[in-house]
Amino acid sequence: MSSGVAARRDAKKLVRSPSGLRMVPEHRAFGSPFGLEEPQWVPDKECPRCMQCDAKFDFITRKHHCRRCGKCFCDRCCSQKVSLRRMCFVDPVRQCAECALVSHKEAEFYDKQLKVLLSGATFLVTFGNSEKSETMVCRLSNNQRYLFLDGDGHYEIEIAHVSAVQLLTDGFPPAERDIRAYTGLGRSLPASEGGNMRATGMCLQYTVPGAEGVAQLQLTAGEDANASRRQAAAWLVAMHKAAKLLYESRDQ
Repeated sequence: MSSGVAARRDAKKLVRSPSGLRMVPEHRAFGSPFGLEEPQWVPDKECPRCMQCDAKFDFITRKHHCRRCGKCFCDRCCSQKVSLRRMCFVDPVRQCAECALVSHKEAEFYDKQLKVLLSGATFLVTFGNSEKSETMVCRLSNNQRYLFLDGDGHYEIEIAHVSAVQLLTDGFPPAERDIRAYTGLGRSLPASEGGNMRATGMCLQYTVPGAEGVAQLQLTAGEDANASRRQAAAWLVAMHKAAKLLYESRDQ
């Protein structure tokens, strides 16, 4: 990839919206696949009462719009200002209690898991049905749009084209997140995200522009160094969590 192309991918600009300042990609096509669009605000004339507690708005009880869902609330029901990175806000913005809770949970991904994905980890990579594996470093691109795999060659997989993620763990059936159907939202995540199971690998299915069918690759954590294995396991868990955000962005 040329430095000019990389610069265009990562270029950003500061814009002002009714909800606040946002740092967004210079070109919309290079936006993060994990991002969310700003919602349309419920028109003032359509919300004479708080949409949470039903308090009537008047000169004293003012109305406020949640920046995440766009609904209308009184100050008591929409008083929290929380970071909303999925919409690229520079500063914390006003959110209702329900949305604030979701944004707080997502903050862990941006504060921890995203850094792990950007740092990368080393895996044995198997493409398709090949019997050969190659040692490669896998990491998320700075603009969060691509998975870069670097070994003897360089490969790029666009995150938006990933259709299914399957986490492989020691001694247990694989935990699958199919982003097209995504039935895993209603059940508990694997214990590797906070219990005794250990992530050992991952299968990714993705489409390739111009090609028919679905391609697949498998990432397997190496057996060499403990530190390297721990880094690889952390990367796999972070990628599994990223699948949830990717599904939510598509479902918006």
